[in-house]
This record gives sequence, structure tokens and C-alpha cells, in this order.
Amino acid sequence: MSFSKVGRAAVASMIAGAFMAGAVSAETLRLSHNTGDSTTWHKGAEKFGELLAEKTGGDLDVRVFPNAQLSGGDQMRQAEMVGRGALDLVVTSAINVTPLVPEMAAFSLPYLYSNYEQVDATTQGAPGQMLADILLDKGIVVLAWGENGFRELTNNVRPVKSPEDMKGLNLRVAGPMYIDVMNALGANPQQMQWGETMTALQQGVVDGQENPIGAVIIPQQVYEVQKYLTAWHYSYDPVFLGIAKAKWDGYDADTQARIAEAAQEAMAYQREITREGTASGIDFLREKGMEIYEPSAEELDAFRAATKPAFDAWAGKVGPEIVGAFQDAIAAAN
Repeated sequence: MSFSKVGRAAVASMIAGAFMAGAVSAETLRLSHNTGDSTTWHKGAEKFGELLAEKTGGDLDVRVFPNAQLSGGDQMRQAEMVGRGALDLVVTSAINVTPLVPEMAAFSLPYLYSNYEQVDATTQGAPGQMLADILLDKGIVVLAWGENGFRELTNNVRPVKSPEDMKGLNLRVAGPMYIDVMNALGANPQQMQWGETMTALQQGVVDGQENPIGAVIIPQQVYEVQKYLTAWHYSYDPVFLGIAKAKWDGYDADTQARIAEAAQEAMAYQREITREGTASGIDFLREKGMEIYEPSAEELDAFRAATKPAFDAWAGKVGPEIVGAFQDAIAAAN
């Protein structure tokens, strides 16, 4: 008998065992972010998953959960959950982390930046590393910085051309610093989860909101529920891809290097597509029927002066060493 039933059974068992061993060796990491699945946040997270699987030969892969599903819809809790190891990975914006790390507000101080070169000098330079070191103390390893972008104002009441036009507007904001900024401008800010915002805009619970064009306003179709946009570039917001330190420490140096490389490539891609969407965004939004106002330099100076009390208050919370490092990097980029 050339090949017995016992022999065939043994081979089948070996093949099954090999498949089972492969299945056991693959590890799926859970990644949370708080925007929808059409955003550049989500695309960057998915790119990271693709690159990580490729660079680890399938040993590691990523499952992406949008809309803060894993934190009960609470976008502010995501980083804290990663810090204590309840989540593996997060893509979130700096402003979302300010309840945990107030120093993260440094990136978003009103009218700190004028251009992307200045932004990159901080996120990809020494200031970004200073913030990454603080996050490490909270149990989060920053793998790479991405981009939410310059935040622009939309509303359904009137064109906003001056601080006076802000008075009385009910505006959704993402975090505590923006509450102070909007109060300084005479608006009525309401902190609200992003998952609740579109419904609030549709129902008139709030008049408007502020967010970047390429990362949020276009992919989340804010233009369908808002009439006016002011391109005032009043605040910048980076995102970062972070991993739980407890998870990170469990990998050997080679695996850590592969994870970091995948993250840096994915966030470089995410920054690129966000900036591409922003560059073409104004014309796109005009085509969709939004009324766009681009303030002059003098008008921007009026907004800058009106928001200086909020800048000073939050610069105090961030601390002079960090603010000074940001300002030095920005000056060098000029």
C-alpha cells in the first residue's frame, strides 16, 4: 500500500497544525480614532495597518475602529485608555489630549503658526519630541506625527469677517482651550463630541463649528449643513499615532523598529493627503455652495489681538520652556 490512511491523516494533521500555528502567531492590534471612516485620519490608520502587516510578514495587523467606538464615543478618553493599556493604538489630535496632558495645547495656541514649514519644524523637530516625552510618562509611545490641520470656522448665521461678527454665535468646540478662545471673541462655545456634532448642526442646536478643511470639513461633508466658512487659520492641530507603552515594551527591538517605520510612513502619507485635500478644498467648497471669506492681513491681526488673552492663559498652562521651544523652532523655520 503506497500511502495508508494513517499516513494521509498524519499529513493532514501536520498541515492543519501549520495553519493553526500561523493563526496563533498573528496578533491583531486595536486602533481607535474619533472621526468617520472617510477622513484622512482613517486612511492614515488603514495605511499603517497595511504597512505593519507587510513589514512584519503578517505577524502583526491592525483593526481600525472609527468614531471613538472603543471609548464609548468619548474622543477625550482614547488617549487615557491607551495610557493604561486598555487600548493598543490611537490616532488622535493634540487638542483631544489636553485633559490628560495640558502641554499638548502648545501646538494649537491661537495664531502661533503662519505656514506648514513652521508646523513641520515643531512636529518633526525638538518641540514634538518634548511633547512625546511627556506623553511617554503617561504610558503612551508616540510613533509618528500626522496632521489634522489649520482649523477654519463654519456657521449658518452670517459671514465672519471680524471679531465683532463672532458675538453671540453658538459654536461647537473640541476642547477647553477653544472654549477660552471663543469666549474671548464673544461667541458661545459648547464642548461636544464630534460624533454628536453633525446632528447638532442639522438641528440648529449650534450655529457652527471649527475644523480643518482637508481632514474633516470635506470628508465629513460639513458643507452640506453649513453656509459660511471663514479661512482664518486661527489654530493648528496635529494628530499623532501612539501605542500603549505596556504593549510596546513587550516587543523586541527589531519588532519595535518595524512598527515605528510603518507608523512614520503612514503618517507621512496621512499628512500628504490632508494637505492635498486642503489645497484644493476652498474651490471645492465654493462649488458645493459655501460662501467663503478669506480675511486680509489686517483682519487677521484683529482676530490675533482679540484672542491674545486666551493665548497668554494657555501659554502659562503649557509652560515657558515648551512655548519658548516652539517659538524658537518657528523663528528658525522663517
